[in-house]
This record gives sequence, structure tokens and C-alpha cells, in this order.
Amino acid sequence: MVTTDTPAVQPSEEVLISIVLPVYQVQEYLPECLDSVLGASQSFQAVEVVAVDDCSPDGSGALLDEYAAQDQRLRVVHLPQNVGLGRARSEGLARARGAYVWFVDSDDRLTDGALAAVAERLKRTDPDVLLVDHALVDPDGGVERNVRAHLFRDAPETFTLAEHPGTLDLIMTAWSRVLRREFLLGLDLEFGHGYYEDISVTYPALLAARRLSMLDRVCYHYRRGREGAITNTSSPKHFDLFGQYERIFAFIDREAETAEPFRGAVFDRTVRHATTVLAAPGLVPENMRRDFFRQVSEHFRRFRPRDYSHPSGLRGLQYRLVERGAYPAYAALEPVNRLRLALRTPLGRGRRAARRAPRLAATALRRAYYRACLLLPVDDGLAVYAAYWSRGYACNPAAVFEKARELTPGIRGVWVVAKDRTGSIPPGVEYVVDGSARCLRTMARAKYLVNNVNFPYELPKRRGAVLVQTQHGTPLKKMGTDLRDHPAAAHGMNFDRLVEQCGRWDFLVSPNPHTTEVFTRVYPGDYEVLQTGYPRVDRLVNASPDQANRVRSELGIAHGQTAVLYAPTHRDHQDQATALLDVRRFADQLGEDHVLLVRSHYFDTPQTTPSRGVVDVSSHPSIEDLCIAADVLITDYSSVMFDYAALDRPIVIYAPDWETYRRARGVYFDLLAEAPGVVATTQAQLAEIFLSGEYTGPRVAKRRSGFRARFCPYDDGHAAERVVRSVFLGELANTNRSAPTGS
Repeated sequence: MVTTDTPAVQPSEEVLISIVLPVYQVQEYLPECLDSVLGASQSFQAVEVVAVDDCSPDGSGALLDEYAAQDQRLRVVHLPQNVGLGRARSEGLARARGAYVWFVDSDDRLTDGALAAVAERLKRTDPDVLLVDHALVDPDGGVERNVRAHLFRDAPETFTLAEHPGTLDLIMTAWSRVLRREFLLGLDLEFGHGYYEDISVTYPALLAARRLSMLDRVCYHYRRGREGAITNTSSPKHFDLFGQYERIFAFIDREAETAEPFRGAVFDRTVRHATTVLAAPGLVPENMRRDFFRQVSEHFRRFRPRDYSHPSGLRGLQYRLVERGAYPAYAALEPVNRLRLALRTPLGRGRRAARRAPRLAATALRRAYYRACLLLPVDDGLAVYAAYWSRGYACNPAAVFEKARELTPGIRGVWVVAKDRTGSIPPGVEYVVDGSARCLRTMARAKYLVNNVNFPYELPKRRGAVLVQTQHGTPLKKMGTDLRDHPAAAHGMNFDRLVEQCGRWDFLVSPNPHTTEVFTRVYPGDYEVLQTGYPRVDRLVNASPDQANRVRSELGIAHGQTAVLYAPTHRDHQDQATALLDVRRFADQLGEDHVLLVRSHYFDTPQTTPSRGVVDVSSHPSIEDLCIAADVLITDYSSVMFDYAALDRPIVIYAPDWETYRRARGVYFDLLAEAPGVVATTQAQLAEIFLSGEYTGPRVAKRRSGFRARFCPYDDGHAAERVVRSVFLGELANTNRSAPTGS
């Protein structure tokens, strides 16, 4: 190939930096680029520019000649035919004379004073490779510094790649580094052909360098979004990426002594690069996307290091799908990838600054990620548990979990718990944080799902999974679709969505026939009812005196004291909880031989101030333990009364607002007429009931017996076992099964 060069002019001093400038169809941007290198904004003069006119069809070649006529530091090489960016760089490198070479793109620019700053660092540190920081320039002129600028701030002045491996996270472009010329030539490398031509040089150079330095200064302005740039062009040439990767791994194989330790990190970067190209809208032509993905998958399997482990989160899921060649599942992740890319743009960042955008974006990411995870293989040995909207380890799911560990040790149980409630998880119990990528992936792959409320609507179970709805109480108050007539309690509930979620249930656990009749009507669905009793009640039925004494001791209940548990329910019709019982006064009325344990509902903020005779147990992790410790229960309309009845201990109903509650919330039976014990509607009555001992005796025991017969018929201490045998082992397990009456 015959080239035409401008005459070489001997520089007045030794050249430290040779800038190699490939030029093709950049007439619009070229003057700004040349001025930024040769103009008055650069005080450093020991520099040469080797500009390679790659047979540009516009006026770029003539512009170069005009500048060369004015400045002896500029030499122009005119190529007779277009050879592409990689070979144009090689042509320039062959003619460079500087101790260091900097490959600058001719549509970009250097910042003011960049050459002096670079030269000073080169002279002081003598590196093989100097990495310089950059900023992105938008078409509207906006400038944004590199998002990984912290790597420059944190790096020592000189280092090796082993000492600062995070360097591999920096952009791998030729223009982002200044290389010692003799070092580069000694590597026997050449820029690749086609797109992404620089990575076949930039990766090996970084791996081979014995001395690195990073300049914490923006020295380069990269023009983003220019028409015609490869990052903005749909083309089959994006497939050139894979040929460049082959060159990189061939170098690692060749230079294994120095490069092998970084094989895993380089592999991760190349896969990340390829998936980013595929995710960017419009880069890979639509009819070629599947084939591009196939080549990513082949690259993954071909070059994966033996000791490589997948990253966590969304990227880890992507990599697993790539490795499996699962394009349909991978394609389901595209909305996530595109949203992430959009949020990197100025418009996306503006949206993030809006009040609702972060929440909406996060929700969209979670949904898309979960949908993609549903396409992963089911894990038949995995069960996910949750309770009370991920508030912690509790209730029927906890009882089922414990029995499942005993009877089905091959099924791994994992709890979903809110980030601020992880402390409620007992030692040795595996958990995932609600909403995290690991949580979403775990839920999507689980064969079994157990909860006492509904899982989030946007996270439907996978096909073939088994969802066990345990619920968390016998219904006195109206529930489910019956709340259509009680808007104050419903609080804008979406009943269509509720019915849809009921359709996801496979099993509904029922504690008694009353609950079966109500729930199968108000929660319509084609599920199977397990009339087993509530698993959480097993703990009460099976509790020993030693267990009760242990809990009483932990709560500070003295020997011989009567422990009274006061556990009111939540009032849906009230904006905030109102204290209906003066607990300090009531404790004084009971006297020192009593202790009042006050348990606020989990929806309400505790209002109890600890005082003599009063203990606030609202944060105690186990309501079951509190029931075991208590000698008598005071409640109003809480379902705790139905559990506590299994202990056959006194229950007192304190219902000062019964008429208001039954109108606002609606109830299924008249509690005052069918109570399990004595009823008080004023605090004075309540105090008298205790002072007189009316809450005990044969008449009250008879009422409690009738209540237990109706609401505790299955409470024999084996409910959890029946659920586990039915769900996990597929046994009949002597359950009292009933088909739902709902439609």
C-alpha cells in the first residue's frame, strides 16, 4: 500500500508524547480536536501528532494538510484506501517517534493543560501505561465525569495490576491510556479489524504492564452520541467483538506467567461488554440478536475459567442464562437492561431525580428480573417461607418450617424477611432480604411457597409451584371479599386483585370448621383446604411446665405472681390507635401479686410506658411464648383468643367499643353472647372481674369448653405434621379435608 506523508520535520527537542490520530469523516469535529492538542491551551511542546487520513471522503485530509503547514509538530499520512480504525492506528504507531504514544480519536478533544499534566506524571513515574481520566460530552454540550472516577482517586501513584485489580473495571479504550512506545511494540500486538478494534491491544497492554500509574485529572473529553459512532450505529459489525475477544485470550494463553491470574476478571469484563452491547437498543440488528446471543454463549463456554463463579444479582442471572444458551429467558430480561442503560443517560438521571422515579424504576427492575428468574429451572428441594408481610420468623409458617426440617430434611427452607427485621431470624435459619435480587431468584425457583398473608401481587408463583396459604387467625371480623360492604376497613382494597391472588393458592390451612366456611367463601379459589388445625397452636398444646417457667423467668415474672396478658387488636376504622385501657391504673388495681403483660398489635405503635407491674411485650418475638407464660388472657376482638383457648385457661373479653367495631369492621358472630369467658365493657367492670375472681369458676369453664369445642377441634399438637405430610410428602396425613365452597 502506497502512502503519502507530509515531510518529516526534526523537532527542536526530544519528543516525549506521540499522539496518533486516525481520521475518517470527522471534518465537523477535526478542527476542535487539533486545536485542543496543538493550540494555546497546551503549554507542553515536546509532542508530535501523527494524523492518519484513512482515505476520508470528506474534507478532513485537506484540513490536516492546512494544519500541518502551520505547525511542524503535525505529520499527516494519507492512505490510498480505507483500512479501518485499527490498521490506521497501526500505520500511525509505525511512524511515531515519542517515548510514549497516545491514541486520540479525531472527534474528541484534550482538555486544557492535559499534555503538561500527563508529561509531568510520565517523567515522575516512568510507567509502562498511564491511565488518564475522562468526561463524557453530550450533544447539547453537557459534561459528566467518568462514573468510576473514584478509582483514580484511590490509586497509589504507581502500582501493579495485582496491587490495584480494580483498574480492570475502567473503560478499555485506546484513548484512555498513554503507553510506553517500546513496551507496546515489544508486546507484538496489533489492533484488530472492524469494530472494537482497540480492546485487542488495551487489555493485553494492561495485563503485561509491570508499572502502572493513574492520573486523577480529566484529560480527555469523549463525544457521546455522535451520529456514525459505533456506540450509536446499528450494524452487523458488532459481531467483530468476538474476534477481538479471541485475540485477548490468545494473549493470555501466550503470556500465562503474567496474565493468567487475571483471566477470570478479564472473562467477566468481556461477557459484561457483550451483554451490554446486546442490551443497548438498536445496536445489534433485530434479526441478528438471537445469533449474537448464541455467539456470546459460545464465548462463555469456550473461555470460562475453571475456577470461575457467577456474580450475584441481575448480572449473575444473565450469565447463567448466557451459559445455558437460554435466549427466550434472556430476552425476558431486556426491559431491565434497557432501563438500566436509560438511567445512565442525562434524561434518565433527570427522571431519577423526580420524586417517584426511583421507586418506579426499582419496581420495574424487580418485576422484570423476577419474570426472567421464573424461566430458570425449578428447585424441587427448595421451600420459601414468609410471615406478616416479611416482618420476620413467626406464626404458622414458622411452625411448618420447623416440622418440615424434621420430617423432610432434603427440602431446604429459606425465609423472606425485611431488611430491618433480619434480627428476628433464629441462628442457623437461612434467609434472604425482601426485594433483593437473591430473594427474587429464590422465590422464582422454589417448588414450595408458604405464607400467612399473600406474597406480593407482582410476584406470581411459577407454574408447577405449590403455594400454601396458612392465614393467621380464626375470623371474628369480616375478611376478604366480605369487606366490600365495609370500606372503612377495606382501605381501598383491590378486590379483583385479591381474587386473582386467591387463584394462586394450592392449599389453605384451616383451624376449624367455622374458618373453613368463612374463608372458602370470602377467598374464592380452586385450592384444597387442609382442616388440620393451626400449626402455631401446636406449641401451646405441647408446652411443658418447664417451658412456661423458662419464659416467665425471662419476662421477670416472679414465682407466685399471676401473669395477665393484655393483647388488643387493631382498629381499621381509626387513623391511629387509641388506648382503651389505662394499663398503669389497671395494674395498680390488680396489685403486686399480678403482672400485666401488654402486647400491642403489630400494626399499632406501642403506647405503653413500662411501670411497676406493667411489662411491654410488644416487641417479643413470639406471641405463642407469651400465651404459654400467661395465666389469663384479656383481649377484645383479636384472634389470639382462639389460640389461647387451646390452653384451657381463663379468657376475659374487654370490649368497650363493641358496637362501633361491629358496625365499622363487621363480624361473623356476636362475641359478647358467645364469648369464651367473662365480658367487660368498662375498665371498672374489668377490674371488678379480677378482684372478685369472677373470671374463674365452673360457669366460666363451661363457656370456655363450648368455645373450645367450636373453634379448637383439631388442636391436638400435631397440626404442623399434618400440613407437612400433606404438602411436602403428598400423604393424606389424617387431615380433615374439605373442598372449598367458593367459586
